[in-house]
Amino acid sequence: MTTPDTQRPRPGSDILRTALRRNLGAMTWGTLLMGLYQAGETAFPIALGLIVEHALRERSPGALALSIASLAVIITTVSLSWRFGMRVLQKANTTEAHRWRVRVAECGLQPVARDVDLKSGEVLTIATEDADQTADIIEVVPLLISSLVAVLVAAVALGLADVRLGLLVIVGTIAILSTLSVLSKRIGASTQEQQARVARAGAKVADLIIGLRPLHGFGGNHAAFRSYRKVSTEAKQQAITVAKVNGVYAGTALALNAVLAAAVTLTAGWLAFEGQISIGELVMAVGLAQFIMEPLKLFSEMPKYVMIARASAERMALVLTAPPVTIPGPRQPTAGADLEIDCVRHGSLRRLKLRVSAGEFVAIAAYQPRAAADLASVLSVNIPPHAYEGVVRVGGQELADLSIEAVREHLLVNPYDGEIFAGTLRTNIDPSGTSRSVPEAVEASMLTDVVALHREGLDHAVRDRGANLSGGQRQRLSLARALAADTDILVLHDPTTAVDAVTEQLIARNVAKLRRGRTTVVLTSSPALLDAADRVLVLDEGVITAEDTHRNLLASDEAYCAAVAR
Repeated sequence: MTTPDTQRPRPGSDILRTALRRNLGAMTWGTLLMGLYQAGETAFPIALGLIVEHALRERSPGALALSIASLAVIITTVSLSWRFGMRVLQKANTTEAHRWRVRVAECGLQPVARDVDLKSGEVLTIATEDADQTADIIEVVPLLISSLVAVLVAAVALGLADVRLGLLVIVGTIAILSTLSVLSKRIGASTQEQQARVARAGAKVADLIIGLRPLHGFGGNHAAFRSYRKVSTEAKQQAITVAKVNGVYAGTALALNAVLAAAVTLTAGWLAFEGQISIGELVMAVGLAQFIMEPLKLFSEMPKYVMIARASAERMALVLTAPPVTIPGPRQPTAGADLEIDCVRHGSLRRLKLRVSAGEFVAIAAYQPRAAADLASVLSVNIPPHAYEGVVRVGGQELADLSIEAVREHLLVNPYDGEIFAGTLRTNIDPSGTSRSVPEAVEASMLTDVVALHREGLDHAVRDRGANLSGGQRQRLSLARALAADTDILVLHDPTTAVDAVTEQLIARNVAKLRRGRTTVVLTSSPALLDAADRVLVLDEGVITAEDTHRNLLASDEAYCAAVAR
Protein backbone atom coordinates (compact mmCIF):
# COMPACT_ATOMS: atom_id res chain seq x y z
CA MET A 1 0.00 0.00 0.00
CA THR A 2 1.29 3.45 -0.94
CA THR A 3 1.89 5.80 1.92
CA PRO A 4 0.45 9.34 1.84
CA ASP A 5 3.95 10.76 1.39
CA THR A 6 4.52 8.82 -1.80
CA GLN A 7 1.03 9.61 -3.07
CA ARG A 8 1.62 13.33 -2.76
CA PRO A 9 3.46 14.71 -5.85
CA ARG A 10 6.80 16.38 -5.34
CA PRO A 11 6.53 20.17 -5.51
CA GLY A 12 9.49 20.49 -7.92
CA SER A 13 7.88 18.01 -10.30
CA ASP A 14 4.64 19.98 -10.10
CA ILE A 15 6.47 23.15 -11.13
CA LEU A 16 8.05 21.41 -14.13
CA ARG A 17 4.69 19.93 -15.16
CA THR A 18 3.07 23.36 -14.91
CA ALA A 19 5.79 24.89 -17.09
CA LEU A 20 5.40 22.13 -19.70
CA ARG A 21 1.61 22.26 -19.69
CA ARG A 22 1.20 25.99 -20.29
CA ASN A 23 3.84 25.99 -23.06
CA LEU A 24 2.46 22.95 -24.84
CA GLY A 25 1.60 24.89 -28.01
CA ALA A 26 5.03 26.51 -28.34
CA MET A 27 6.74 23.22 -27.54
CA THR A 28 4.68 21.40 -30.17
CA TRP A 29 5.66 23.89 -32.87
CA GLY A 30 9.24 23.92 -31.65
CA THR A 31 9.40 20.14 -31.67
CA LEU A 32 8.01 19.96 -35.20
CA LEU A 33 10.45 22.56 -36.51
CA MET A 34 13.45 21.14 -34.68
CA GLY A 35 12.45 17.64 -35.76
CA LEU A 36 12.33 18.93 -39.31
CA TYR A 37 15.78 20.44 -38.81
CA GLN A 38 17.21 17.17 -37.52
CA ALA A 39 15.50 15.20 -40.29
CA GLY A 40 17.00 17.60 -42.87
CA GLU A 41 20.44 17.19 -41.32
CA THR A 42 20.02 13.43 -41.49
CA ALA A 43 18.76 13.62 -45.07
CA PHE A 44 21.94 15.37 -46.25
CA PRO A 45 24.32 12.36 -46.02
CA ILE A 46 21.51 10.12 -47.28
CA ALA A 47 21.13 12.38 -50.32
CA LEU A 48 24.88 12.31 -50.91
CA GLY A 49 24.80 8.52 -50.87
CA LEU A 50 21.97 8.45 -53.39
CA ILE A 51 23.80 10.93 -55.62
CA VAL A 52 26.89 8.73 -55.60
CA GLU A 53 24.74 5.65 -56.16
CA HIS A 54 22.63 6.95 -59.05
CA ALA A 55 23.42 10.40 -60.41
CA LEU A 56 27.17 9.94 -60.79
CA ARG A 57 26.72 6.44 -62.18
CA GLU A 58 24.34 7.65 -64.89
CA ARG A 59 26.44 10.82 -65.52
CA SER A 60 23.27 12.63 -66.65
CA PRO A 61 23.16 16.48 -66.48
CA GLY A 62 19.48 16.28 -65.58
CA ALA A 63 20.13 13.88 -62.71
CA LEU A 64 22.99 16.11 -61.51
CA ALA A 65 20.78 19.21 -61.62
CA LEU A 66 18.06 17.36 -59.71
CA SER A 67 20.62 16.30 -57.11
CA ILE A 68 21.87 19.89 -56.67
CA ALA A 69 18.27 21.15 -56.37
CA SER A 70 17.52 18.47 -53.77
CA LEU A 71 20.58 19.48 -51.74
CA ALA A 72 19.49 23.14 -51.96
CA VAL A 73 16.02 22.24 -50.66
CA ILE A 74 17.54 20.24 -47.79
CA ILE A 75 19.92 23.08 -46.84
CA THR A 76 17.10 25.67 -46.97
CA THR A 77 14.87 23.45 -44.86
CA VAL A 78 17.62 22.94 -42.30
CA SER A 79 18.37 26.68 -42.09
CA LEU A 80 14.77 27.93 -41.80
CA SER A 81 13.56 25.18 -39.46
CA TRP A 82 16.47 25.84 -37.06
CA ARG A 83 15.92 29.60 -37.15
CA PHE A 84 12.18 29.57 -36.50
CA GLY A 85 12.26 26.55 -34.20
CA MET A 86 14.79 28.13 -31.84
CA ARG A 87 12.93 31.44 -32.01
CA VAL A 88 9.72 29.79 -30.82
CA LEU A 89 11.45 27.81 -28.07
CA GLN A 90 13.63 30.64 -26.76
CA LYS A 91 10.68 33.03 -26.63
CA ALA A 92 8.69 30.48 -24.64
CA ASN A 93 11.72 29.81 -22.42
CA THR A 94 12.27 33.51 -21.65
CA THR A 95 8.56 34.10 -21.03
CA GLU A 96 8.31 31.13 -18.68
CA ALA A 97 11.40 32.21 -16.73
CA HIS A 98 9.84 35.65 -16.32
CA ARG A 99 6.62 34.10 -15.01
CA TRP A 100 8.47 32.17 -12.32
CA ARG A 101 10.54 35.21 -11.37
CA VAL A 102 7.33 37.17 -10.89
CA ARG A 103 5.82 34.32 -8.84
CA VAL A 104 8.83 34.12 -6.52
CA ALA A 105 8.97 37.92 -6.18
CA GLU A 106 5.24 37.98 -5.47
CA CYS A 107 5.70 35.51 -2.63
CA GLY A 108 8.52 37.62 -1.22
CA LEU A 109 6.46 40.83 -1.41
CA GLN A 110 3.25 39.47 0.06
CA PRO A 111 2.08 41.33 3.19
CA VAL A 112 2.11 38.05 5.11
CA ALA A 113 5.56 36.49 5.11
CA ARG A 114 6.04 32.83 4.24
CA ASP A 115 7.37 30.34 6.74
CA VAL A 116 10.60 29.56 4.92
CA ASP A 117 14.11 29.53 6.32
CA LEU A 118 15.69 31.58 3.53
CA LYS A 119 17.33 34.98 3.55
CA SER A 120 16.65 37.72 1.00
CA GLY A 121 19.87 36.93 -0.91
CA GLU A 122 18.82 33.29 -1.26
CA VAL A 123 15.36 34.27 -2.50
CA LEU A 124 17.03 36.58 -5.04
CA THR A 125 19.14 33.69 -6.36
CA ILE A 126 16.05 31.50 -6.64
CA ALA A 127 14.17 34.25 -8.49
CA THR A 128 16.98 34.64 -11.04
CA GLU A 129 19.21 31.61 -11.64
CA ASP A 130 16.76 28.91 -10.53
CA ALA A 131 13.89 30.47 -12.49
CA ASP A 132 16.03 30.53 -15.64
CA GLN A 133 17.25 26.95 -15.21
CA THR A 134 13.75 25.67 -14.49
CA ALA A 135 12.42 27.31 -17.67
CA ASP A 136 15.15 25.58 -19.68
CA ILE A 137 12.92 22.49 -19.60
CA ILE A 138 10.88 24.24 -22.34
CA GLU A 139 13.83 23.87 -24.72
CA VAL A 140 15.14 20.59 -23.36
CA VAL A 141 12.10 18.46 -24.18
CA PRO A 142 11.73 19.52 -27.87
CA LEU A 143 15.48 19.19 -28.43
CA LEU A 144 15.39 15.76 -26.81
CA ILE A 145 12.56 14.61 -29.07
CA SER A 146 14.14 16.10 -32.21
CA SER A 147 17.46 14.42 -31.41
CA LEU A 148 15.62 11.14 -30.97
CA VAL A 149 14.03 11.69 -34.40
CA ALA A 150 17.47 12.19 -35.95
CA VAL A 151 18.86 9.03 -34.32
CA LEU A 152 15.83 6.99 -35.43
CA VAL A 153 15.99 8.31 -39.02
CA ALA A 154 19.70 7.50 -39.16
CA ALA A 155 19.08 4.03 -37.71
CA VAL A 156 16.32 3.31 -40.26
CA ALA A 157 18.42 4.57 -43.18
CA LEU A 158 21.40 2.47 -42.10
CA GLY A 159 19.12 -0.49 -41.45
CA LEU A 160 17.83 -0.32 -45.03
CA ALA A 161 21.42 -0.58 -46.23
CA ASP A 162 22.20 -3.36 -43.76
CA VAL A 163 20.26 -4.46 -40.67
CA ARG A 164 23.46 -4.77 -38.67
CA LEU A 165 24.26 -1.08 -39.12
CA GLY A 166 20.77 -0.04 -37.90
CA LEU A 167 20.96 -2.34 -34.86
CA LEU A 168 24.44 -1.03 -34.04
CA VAL A 169 23.11 2.54 -33.84
CA ILE A 170 20.11 1.57 -31.69
CA VAL A 171 22.06 -0.64 -29.28
CA GLY A 172 24.90 1.90 -29.06
CA THR A 173 22.48 4.76 -28.29
CA ILE A 174 20.79 2.76 -25.52
CA ALA A 175 24.17 1.87 -24.00
CA ILE A 176 25.34 5.50 -24.10
CA LEU A 177 22.16 6.82 -22.44
CA SER A 178 22.26 4.13 -19.76
CA THR A 179 25.83 5.07 -18.87
CA LEU A 180 25.17 8.78 -18.83
CA SER A 181 21.95 8.54 -16.80
CA VAL A 182 24.05 7.46 -13.80
CA LEU A 183 26.27 10.53 -14.11
CA SER A 184 23.30 12.89 -14.63
CA LYS A 185 21.88 11.99 -11.20
CA ARG A 186 25.13 13.04 -9.57
CA ILE A 187 25.08 16.28 -11.55
CA GLY A 188 21.58 17.06 -10.27
CA ALA A 189 22.53 16.51 -6.63
CA SER A 190 25.78 18.46 -6.97
CA THR A 191 24.06 21.35 -8.77
CA GLN A 192 21.36 21.62 -6.11
CA GLU A 193 24.02 21.84 -3.39
CA GLN A 194 25.97 24.41 -5.41
CA GLN A 195 22.89 26.59 -5.87
CA ALA A 196 22.20 26.44 -2.14
CA ARG A 197 25.76 27.50 -1.28
CA VAL A 198 25.77 30.31 -3.85
CA ALA A 199 22.47 31.52 -2.41
CA ARG A 200 23.92 31.51 1.12
CA ALA A 201 26.90 33.52 -0.13
CA GLY A 202 24.52 36.00 -1.76
CA ALA A 203 22.57 36.34 1.47
CA LYS A 204 25.81 36.98 3.36
CA VAL A 205 26.73 39.75 0.88
CA ALA A 206 23.31 41.38 1.35
CA ASP A 207 23.76 41.30 5.14
CA LEU A 208 27.24 42.82 4.87
CA ILE A 209 26.03 45.64 2.61
CA ILE A 210 23.24 46.50 5.05
CA GLY A 211 25.47 46.47 8.12
CA LEU A 212 28.74 47.74 6.67
CA ARG A 213 28.71 51.10 8.42
CA PRO A 214 27.93 49.72 11.91
CA LEU A 215 30.53 46.99 11.38
CA HIS A 216 33.16 49.60 10.58
CA GLY A 217 32.05 51.55 13.63
CA PHE A 218 32.94 48.88 16.19
CA GLY A 219 35.66 47.18 14.15
CA GLY A 220 33.72 44.05 13.28
CA ASN A 221 34.18 44.33 9.54
CA HIS A 222 37.20 42.00 9.44
CA ALA A 223 35.35 39.22 11.25
CA ALA A 224 32.37 39.71 8.92
CA PHE A 225 34.61 39.53 5.86
CA ARG A 226 36.18 36.32 7.16
CA SER A 227 32.69 34.89 7.59
CA TYR A 228 31.84 35.79 4.01
CA ARG A 229 35.13 34.37 2.74
CA LYS A 230 34.25 31.07 4.37
CA VAL A 231 30.83 30.73 2.71
CA SER A 232 32.23 32.06 -0.57
CA THR A 233 35.02 29.47 -0.50
CA GLU A 234 32.47 26.72 0.15
CA ALA A 235 30.45 27.91 -2.84
CA LYS A 236 33.61 27.99 -4.98
CA GLN A 237 34.64 24.47 -3.97
CA GLN A 238 31.16 23.16 -4.76
CA ALA A 239 31.25 24.96 -8.14
CA ILE A 240 34.57 23.24 -8.87
CA THR A 241 33.01 19.89 -7.93
CA VAL A 242 30.07 20.53 -10.28
CA ALA A 243 32.47 21.58 -13.05
CA LYS A 244 34.45 18.36 -12.58
CA VAL A 245 31.30 16.24 -12.75
CA ASN A 246 30.14 18.16 -15.83
CA GLY A 247 33.57 17.67 -17.40
CA VAL A 248 33.49 13.94 -16.76
CA TYR A 249 29.96 13.80 -18.15
CA ALA A 250 30.83 15.78 -21.30
CA GLY A 251 34.06 13.83 -21.85
CA THR A 252 32.34 10.48 -21.38
CA ALA A 253 29.50 11.47 -23.71
CA LEU A 254 31.93 12.66 -26.39
CA ALA A 255 34.09 9.55 -26.10
CA LEU A 256 31.12 7.16 -26.28
CA ASN A 257 29.62 9.04 -29.24
CA ALA A 258 32.98 8.92 -31.04
CA VAL A 259 33.26 5.19 -30.36
CA LEU A 260 29.80 4.60 -31.79
CA ALA A 261 30.55 6.73 -34.87
CA ALA A 262 33.83 4.89 -35.40
CA ALA A 263 32.10 1.54 -34.98
CA VAL A 264 29.47 2.47 -37.60
CA THR A 265 32.16 3.70 -40.01
CA LEU A 266 34.38 0.64 -39.60
CA THR A 267 31.44 -1.74 -39.88
CA ALA A 268 30.22 0.00 -43.04
CA GLY A 269 33.75 -0.14 -44.50
CA TRP A 270 34.02 -3.86 -43.74
CA LEU A 271 30.59 -4.52 -45.30
CA ALA A 272 31.56 -2.56 -48.41
CA PHE A 273 34.87 -4.43 -48.62
CA GLU A 274 32.92 -7.69 -48.42
CA GLY A 275 30.58 -6.44 -51.16
CA GLN A 276 27.49 -6.55 -48.96
CA ILE A 277 26.75 -2.81 -49.42
CA SER A 278 27.38 -0.52 -52.39
CA ILE A 279 29.75 2.45 -52.62
CA GLY A 280 26.77 4.87 -52.37
CA GLU A 281 25.59 3.12 -49.20
CA LEU A 282 29.13 3.31 -47.83
CA VAL A 283 29.21 7.10 -48.45
CA MET A 284 25.82 7.40 -46.76
CA ALA A 285 26.97 5.33 -43.76
CA VAL A 286 30.20 7.31 -43.33
CA GLY A 287 28.25 10.60 -43.61
CA LEU A 288 25.64 9.46 -41.10
CA ALA A 289 28.34 8.25 -38.73
CA GLN A 290 29.85 11.74 -38.75
CA PHE A 291 26.48 13.48 -38.54
CA ILE A 292 25.04 11.28 -35.84
CA MET A 293 27.58 12.57 -33.32
CA GLU A 294 25.75 15.92 -33.09
CA PRO A 295 22.26 14.60 -32.23
CA LEU A 296 23.83 11.93 -30.03
CA LYS A 297 25.78 14.62 -28.18
CA LEU A 298 22.63 16.70 -27.81
CA PHE A 299 20.59 13.65 -26.88
CA SER A 300 23.12 12.54 -24.27
CA GLU A 301 23.29 16.02 -22.69
CA MET A 302 19.56 16.31 -22.19
CA PRO A 303 19.39 14.16 -19.01
CA LYS A 304 21.90 16.52 -17.41
CA TYR A 305 19.75 19.56 -18.18
CA VAL A 306 16.64 17.77 -16.98
CA MET A 307 18.32 17.07 -13.62
CA ILE A 308 19.48 20.70 -13.34
CA ALA A 309 15.98 21.97 -14.13
CA ARG A 310 14.51 19.61 -11.57
CA ALA A 311 17.01 20.72 -8.89
CA SER A 312 16.16 24.37 -9.58
CA ALA A 313 12.43 23.62 -9.50
CA GLU A 314 12.86 21.97 -6.09
CA ARG A 315 14.54 25.13 -4.80
CA MET A 316 11.77 27.32 -6.17
CA ALA A 317 9.28 25.06 -4.42
CA LEU A 318 10.90 26.03 -1.09
CA VAL A 319 9.45 29.51 -1.61
CA LEU A 320 6.31 28.85 -3.66
CA THR A 321 4.89 26.04 -1.50
CA ALA A 322 5.89 27.46 1.89
CA PRO A 323 2.82 28.19 4.06
CA PRO A 324 2.16 31.75 5.25
CA VAL A 325 3.35 32.66 8.73
CA THR A 326 -0.23 33.50 9.64
CA ILE A 327 -3.65 33.29 8.01
CA PRO A 328 -5.34 36.72 8.15
CA GLY A 329 -9.01 37.08 8.97
CA PRO A 330 -11.64 38.55 6.64
CA ARG A 331 -12.92 41.45 8.73
CA GLN A 332 -12.51 45.22 8.44
CA PRO A 333 -12.01 47.65 11.37
CA THR A 334 -15.17 49.37 12.57
CA ALA A 335 -15.56 53.15 12.66
CA GLY A 336 -13.03 54.82 14.92
CA ALA A 337 -9.23 54.66 14.96
CA ASP A 338 -8.57 53.56 18.51
CA LEU A 339 -5.77 51.14 19.37
CA GLU A 340 -5.93 48.72 22.29
CA ILE A 341 -3.29 46.34 23.58
CA ASP A 342 -4.77 43.89 26.07
CA CYS A 343 -2.44 41.75 28.21
CA VAL A 344 0.10 41.11 25.45
CA ARG A 345 3.04 38.91 26.42
CA HIS A 346 5.84 38.61 23.88
CA GLY A 347 9.61 38.85 24.21
CA SER A 348 10.28 41.51 26.84
CA LEU A 349 6.61 42.52 27.04
CA ARG A 350 4.89 41.26 30.21
CA ARG A 351 1.09 41.37 29.96
CA LEU A 352 1.24 44.84 28.44
CA LYS A 353 -2.05 46.70 28.64
CA LEU A 354 -2.78 50.14 27.16
CA ARG A 355 -5.37 52.00 25.11
CA VAL A 356 -4.98 54.90 22.69
CA SER A 357 -8.22 56.70 21.82
CA ALA A 358 -9.04 57.82 18.30
CA GLY A 359 -7.36 61.13 17.47
CA GLU A 360 -4.96 60.98 20.42
CA PHE A 361 -1.20 61.65 20.24
CA VAL A 362 0.50 59.30 22.71
CA ALA A 363 4.20 58.85 23.32
CA ILE A 364 5.61 55.67 24.87
CA ALA A 365 8.91 56.04 26.72
CA ALA A 366 10.47 52.58 26.85
CA TYR A 367 13.27 52.29 29.38
CA GLN A 368 14.49 49.15 27.63
CA PRO A 369 14.95 49.55 23.83
CA ARG A 370 14.15 45.87 23.36
CA ALA A 371 10.63 46.40 24.69
CA ALA A 372 10.00 49.16 22.14
CA ALA A 373 11.26 46.90 19.33
CA ASP A 374 9.03 44.02 20.49
CA LEU A 375 5.98 46.30 20.65
CA ALA A 376 6.69 47.65 17.15
CA SER A 377 7.01 44.09 15.81
CA VAL A 378 3.66 43.09 17.32
CA LEU A 379 1.84 46.15 15.95
CA SER A 380 3.39 45.79 12.46
CA VAL A 381 2.24 42.11 12.35
CA ASN A 382 5.83 40.98 11.88
CA ILE A 383 4.92 38.71 14.79
CA PRO A 384 1.73 36.83 13.89
CA PRO A 385 -1.11 37.10 16.45
CA HIS A 386 -0.96 33.40 17.32
CA ALA A 387 2.70 33.75 18.34
CA TYR A 388 2.02 35.85 21.44
CA GLU A 389 -0.39 35.91 24.34
CA GLY A 390 -3.05 38.61 24.61
CA VAL A 391 -4.97 40.62 22.05
CA VAL A 392 -4.36 43.69 19.92
CA ARG A 393 -7.48 45.54 18.74
CA VAL A 394 -7.66 48.06 15.92
CA GLY A 395 -10.91 49.97 15.61
CA GLY A 396 -12.54 47.54 18.02
CA GLN A 397 -11.60 44.44 16.03
CA GLU A 398 -8.98 41.91 17.05
CA LEU A 399 -5.87 42.00 14.88
CA ALA A 400 -6.14 38.26 14.21
CA ASP A 401 -9.62 38.75 12.68
CA LEU A 402 -8.59 41.48 10.24
CA SER A 403 -7.34 41.01 6.71
CA ILE A 404 -3.75 42.08 6.25
CA GLU A 405 -4.89 44.66 3.67
CA ALA A 406 -7.22 46.21 6.26
CA VAL A 407 -4.42 46.34 8.82
CA ARG A 408 -2.05 48.03 6.37
CA GLU A 409 -4.78 50.49 5.34
CA HIS A 410 -5.63 51.59 8.89
CA LEU A 411 -2.39 51.00 10.82
CA LEU A 412 1.12 51.93 9.69
CA VAL A 413 4.21 51.19 11.77
CA ASN A 414 7.26 53.11 10.58
CA PRO A 415 10.47 51.43 11.82
CA TYR A 416 13.50 53.39 12.93
CA ASP A 417 15.53 51.79 10.11
CA GLY A 418 13.06 52.20 7.26
CA GLU A 419 14.41 51.14 3.87
CA ILE A 420 15.34 53.74 1.27
CA PHE A 421 15.02 52.65 -2.34
CA ALA A 422 16.77 53.62 -5.55
CA GLY A 423 14.68 56.23 -7.37
CA THR A 424 13.92 59.83 -6.43
CA LEU A 425 12.92 61.67 -3.27
CA ARG A 426 9.36 61.77 -4.59
CA THR A 427 9.10 58.04 -5.32
CA ASN A 428 10.48 57.26 -1.87
CA ILE A 429 7.93 59.53 -0.20
CA ASP A 430 4.97 58.50 -2.36
CA PRO A 431 5.74 55.13 -4.04
CA SER A 432 2.21 54.72 -5.40
CA GLY A 433 1.95 58.31 -6.65
CA THR A 434 -1.48 58.74 -5.03
CA SER A 435 -0.75 60.74 -1.87
CA ARG A 436 -2.20 64.26 -1.68
CA SER A 437 -0.13 65.33 1.32
CA VAL A 438 3.43 65.07 0.00
CA PRO A 439 4.22 68.81 0.46
CA GLU A 440 2.86 68.75 4.03
CA ALA A 441 4.81 65.55 4.81
CA VAL A 442 8.04 67.08 3.44
CA GLU A 443 7.57 70.18 5.55
CA ALA A 444 6.61 68.28 8.71
CA SER A 445 9.62 65.97 8.48
CA MET A 446 11.98 68.94 7.91
CA LEU A 447 13.06 67.46 4.58
CA THR A 448 12.67 70.87 2.94
CA ASP A 449 16.38 71.64 3.18
CA VAL A 450 17.24 68.45 1.28
CA VAL A 451 14.70 69.28 -1.43
CA ALA A 452 15.94 72.88 -1.68
CA LEU A 453 19.57 71.75 -1.85
CA HIS A 454 19.10 70.17 -5.28
CA ARG A 455 17.92 71.80 -8.47
CA GLU A 456 15.71 68.81 -9.28
CA GLY A 457 13.84 69.21 -5.97
CA LEU A 458 11.72 66.16 -5.19
CA ASP A 459 12.94 64.58 -8.43
CA HIS A 460 16.51 64.42 -7.10
CA ALA A 461 17.93 60.93 -7.66
CA VAL A 462 18.38 58.67 -4.63
CA ARG A 463 20.76 55.74 -4.78
CA ASP A 464 20.03 52.26 -3.52
CA ARG A 465 19.62 52.24 0.30
CA GLY A 466 20.03 56.04 0.24
CA ALA A 467 23.79 55.80 -0.25
CA ASN A 468 24.00 59.47 -1.32
CA LEU A 469 22.09 60.70 1.75
CA SER A 470 23.27 61.20 5.31
CA GLY A 471 21.81 59.21 8.20
CA GLY A 472 19.62 62.11 9.27
CA GLN A 473 18.40 62.70 5.72
CA ARG A 474 17.48 59.03 5.32
CA GLN A 475 15.57 59.11 8.60
CA ARG A 476 13.65 62.24 7.65
CA LEU A 477 12.87 60.78 4.23
CA SER A 478 11.46 57.66 5.90
CA LEU A 479 9.38 59.85 8.26
CA ALA A 480 8.06 61.88 5.31
CA ARG A 481 6.92 58.64 3.64
CA ALA A 482 5.08 57.57 6.80
CA LEU A 483 3.36 60.97 7.14
CA ALA A 484 2.41 61.09 3.45
CA ALA A 485 0.61 57.75 3.82
CA ASP A 486 -1.92 59.59 6.03
CA THR A 487 -3.23 56.45 7.79
CA ASP A 488 -5.81 56.42 10.58
CA ILE A 489 -3.27 55.07 13.08
CA LEU A 490 0.43 55.89 12.74
CA VAL A 491 3.10 54.29 14.94
CA LEU A 492 6.57 55.86 14.77
CA HIS A 493 9.55 54.06 16.27
CA ASP A 494 12.43 56.40 17.17
CA PRO A 495 11.87 58.74 14.19
CA THR A 496 14.44 61.40 15.19
CA THR A 497 17.48 59.58 16.59
CA ALA A 498 19.75 60.78 13.76
CA VAL A 499 18.83 64.49 13.72
CA ASP A 500 20.09 67.39 15.82
CA ALA A 501 18.16 68.80 18.78
CA VAL A 502 16.85 71.89 16.96
CA THR A 503 15.56 69.88 14.01
CA GLU A 504 14.09 67.34 16.42
CA GLN A 505 12.13 70.09 18.19
CA LEU A 506 10.73 71.37 14.90
CA ILE A 507 9.82 67.86 13.72
CA ALA A 508 7.98 67.16 17.00
CA ARG A 509 5.84 70.27 16.66
CA ASN A 510 5.19 69.65 12.96
CA VAL A 511 4.16 66.01 13.45
CA ALA A 512 1.78 66.95 16.29
CA LYS A 513 0.24 69.65 14.10
CA LEU A 514 -0.04 67.53 10.93
CA ARG A 515 -1.46 64.52 12.78
CA ARG A 516 -3.97 66.50 14.87
CA GLY A 517 -7.26 64.61 15.00
CA ARG A 518 -5.70 61.30 13.96
CA THR A 519 -4.28 58.57 16.18
CA THR A 520 -0.51 58.74 16.58
CA VAL A 521 1.78 56.63 18.76
CA VAL A 522 5.48 57.42 19.08
CA LEU A 523 7.96 54.99 20.68
CA THR A 524 10.72 57.35 21.70
CA SER A 525 12.94 58.80 24.40
CA SER A 526 13.13 62.18 22.66
CA PRO A 527 12.14 65.00 25.07
CA ALA A 528 10.79 67.04 22.14
CA LEU A 529 8.40 64.31 20.99
CA LEU A 530 7.46 63.38 24.55
CA ASP A 531 6.60 67.00 25.25
CA ALA A 532 4.51 67.29 22.07
CA ALA A 533 2.37 64.26 23.00
CA ASP A 534 -1.02 64.52 24.72
CA ARG A 535 0.21 62.02 27.29
CA VAL A 536 3.20 59.83 27.93
CA LEU A 537 3.15 56.15 28.91
CA VAL A 538 6.23 54.79 30.66
CA LEU A 539 7.11 51.25 29.56
CA ASP A 540 9.41 49.58 32.08
CA GLU A 541 10.17 45.86 32.35
CA GLY A 542 7.46 45.08 29.80
CA VAL A 543 4.54 46.86 31.53
CA ILE A 544 3.16 50.40 31.80
CA THR A 545 4.38 51.80 35.12
CA ALA A 546 3.41 55.47 34.81
CA GLU A 547 1.12 57.74 32.78
CA ASP A 548 0.98 61.54 32.62
CA THR A 549 2.18 64.47 30.57
CA HIS A 550 5.88 64.81 29.90
CA ARG A 551 6.30 67.85 32.14
CA ASN A 552 4.41 66.35 35.05
CA LEU A 553 6.50 63.19 34.85
CA LEU A 554 9.69 65.26 34.80
CA ALA A 555 8.57 67.01 37.98
CA SER A 556 7.41 63.91 39.83
CA ASP A 557 9.35 60.88 38.59
CA GLU A 558 13.11 60.82 39.11
CA ALA A 559 13.59 57.60 37.12
CA TYR A 560 11.74 59.11 34.18
CA CYS A 561 13.77 62.30 34.43
CA ALA A 562 17.01 60.33 34.42
CA ALA A 563 15.89 58.22 31.46
CA VAL A 564 14.77 60.98 29.07
CA ALA A 565 16.64 64.12 30.16
CA ARG A 566 19.48 65.07 27.77
